[in-house]
Amino acid sequence: MNEQLIITILDYVGTFAFAVSGALAAAEKKFDIFGAIFLGFVTAIGGGTLRDCMIGNTPVAWLHNINIFYTIMFAVLVTFLFRTTIVKFFKALFLFDTIGISVFTIIGIQKGFAADISIPTAIMMGIATAVVGGVFRDVLCNDIPLIFHKEIYATACLIGGIAYVALCQFDYNGVAAIVAACLIFTVRTLSVRYNWSLPRFK
Repeated sequence: MNEQLIITILDYVGTFAFAVSGALAAAEKKFDIFGAIFLGFVTAIGGGTLRDCMIGNTPVAWLHNINIFYTIMFAVLVTFLFRTTIVKFFKALFLFDTIGISVFTIIGIQKGFAADISIPTAIMMGIATAVVGGVFRDVLCNDIPLIFHKEIYATACLIGGIAYVALCQFDYNGVAAIVAACLIFTVRTLSVRYNWSLPRFK
């Protein structure tokens, strides 16, 4: 499969997943439908918007692509209509948030490479793309952002980002994106399952 096609598919998957996680968070806080739409948008595009502003890619990417708007609206609508079904999945908010960070890390690194920045900085752009939307979501919901919890979160993005860059050196870009995204999802899931955490300040 063409690498660019894989990246495009991952972009829509991540956008949909983050929009659902934003809508679910809005539902937990009993926001109205406008609040759910707003939170879905902020969660889905927050990280990418910051990334594009930092690398000088303006107007930001989602302003050029109406399909991103439709994807977010569809995700919020699906969540609104089928929330009781969605929440039956194991920790639904966790699931969609984890899918989002897994995909957007790779998207952010790709954008960094396209802007011709260094590899470490490109990985940082990947992490920012993945976590900033969730930070905005949690702040607007008056929660402590997940990135500041003891759980492995941004660290999973870092591990997957390094793996992606390493695999790209062998020209396996299409496969690298899928493998790295799966690695992020796995590390994040296992860290919650087995209570892995980074050392904390005391």
